[in-house]
Amino acid sequence: MEDEHHLHENVLRRLGFQTRDEQRDVLILNVLMLGDRQSGRSSVGNALIGGHEFHTGTAVSNVPITKEPQVLSRTFPAYFRRQGAESDLVLRVIDTPPIRPRPQSLQELCPEGVHVLVVVVRLDRLNENSQLLCHAESLFGPDWRHHAMLVFTHADHLEKAGLQPSVYLAQSSDWLSSLAEEAGGGVSFLDNSCDWPSIRGHPLRDQLLRLSARNHHKPLRVRTDQSL
Repeated sequence: MEDEHHLHENVLRRLGFQTRDEQRDVLILNVLMLGDRQSGRSSVGNALIGGHEFHTGTAVSNVPITKEPQVLSRTFPAYFRRQGAESDLVLRVIDTPPIRPRPQSLQELCPEGVHVLVVVVRLDRLNENSQLLCHAESLFGPDWRHHAMLVFTHADHLEKAGLQPSVYLAQSSDWLSSLAEEAGGGVSFLDNSCDWPSIRGHPLRDQLLRLSARNHHKPLRVRTDQSL
């Protein structure tokens, strides 16, 4: 019987199939996008999944393009190695409208929790986002910053102004400089003068994966006891 088993596995290998012993591990990460209207949330989401499924464009009469939470998944086969073996990465990216998601709705979308929060800020249209940060804390508790990465879009305006990113952050408002210092996933600057969704997707995914690994891939649970 054992010889027949090995013969069957050899046949599967020749046909290009994975045997039971060779099947890859799968890591599924829930990624929540947060940001104001026209911040570039959907574009960053598209970069992460490597597609164009999230709706993007210019809002008309201050009506946001994203009106309802949208969840898209993408599988990246053999994306990284874990414990010496190849692993698939599955990203479930949740794009939210500028109106803050209610905890009950978020709980339905991610019953197992959120692994990474991506806070998207449009560099040339800075608003007072401190309320967004308060909302994130009410949803996930004070540890949410350890699971967050900060992404600036339209960073080409820094070059036009002759500013280095470090100088810009040092001159930013308290809430922004504080978030940049405390975000567990660090800060990324995306240049909108080029097609960054297609060329920056891989570095963003790597950054996201490293952040989740530092948190041992443990998700943040949604605090549904909050009255929002």
